[in-house]
Amino acid sequence: MQFTKGHGAGNDFVILEDPDGQLPLTPSLVAALCDRHRGIGGDGVLRVVRTAKHPEAVDHAADAEWFMDYWNADGSIAEMCGNGVRVFARYLAASRLVEGASFPILTRAGLVRAVLVGDTIAVDMPTPRLGAAGAATIVPLTFPGTAVDVGNPHLVSVLPDGVDLDSLDLTRPPGFDPALFPAGVNVEFVTPQPPLDGFDLHVRMRVYERGSGETLACGSGALAVAAVALRDAGHETGTVAVDLLGGRLTATRTGAGWTLAGPAVLIATGEVDPSALTPAG
Repeated sequence: MQFTKGHGAGNDFVILEDPDGQLPLTPSLVAALCDRHRGIGGDGVLRVVRTAKHPEAVDHAADAEWFMDYWNADGSIAEMCGNGVRVFARYLAASRLVEGASFPILTRAGLVRAVLVGDTIAVDMPTPRLGAAGAATIVPLTFPGTAVDVGNPHLVSVLPDGVDLDSLDLTRPPGFDPALFPAGVNVEFVTPQPPLDGFDLHVRMRVYERGSGETLACGSGALAVAAVALRDAGHETGTVAVDLLGGRLTATRTGAGWTLAGPAVLIATGEVDPSALTPAG
């Protein structure tokens, strides 16, 4: 099986080019590929498949040639991955599967458009929808938060004064209300940061992604965090610098919608023997 490895701000993925949707991809194989000790290692798998060849995408074949079939590291399927779709765009361009510097990509959360400018890839993202109040628990502490839908579910908790972001133990999933998030949730913890030139707001975050654990970056999570930060600041539009463990992402809201921008890098290609992989667990 041929693969490429890439990352966006440290959020890393195994990329499988499968234009006709013929790879025997299963949850156990995905989990084995993403195993950092016995597999290739990654926060998820990006399968590059033509929309016309995937049963979930075929009805939208006229909208985009390529569908991002995204799987979490535990083998579960997710609707959207902000860094994943930017790495996916980098792969399409580098492999000459698309023409030009701007092109559409279909995801389970809908159609997005990628724009390549040098080392930066920006993607027009689904508009974050702020929902009900919730809470995230890291025993013994509980932090109020806001539910945000970015095509996938998020819970954004702004930490109160006196709580150090670096002190949080994210080796285990934070607690949350399963009635509010029946399909699970990505949980973001946020602290405001000093102003930066060129940005309306500046924040720092850590994230625990459902199905993957704590990751170095989460693109859709950065978008959710930016939406809450702009709301709390009383801004209708603006650009937010979001600093994560793996680097900086930029989330911008204009009258036309939302854009997520940052680096996306392909670092390796190779082949793997699926029969040699040990299933996770």
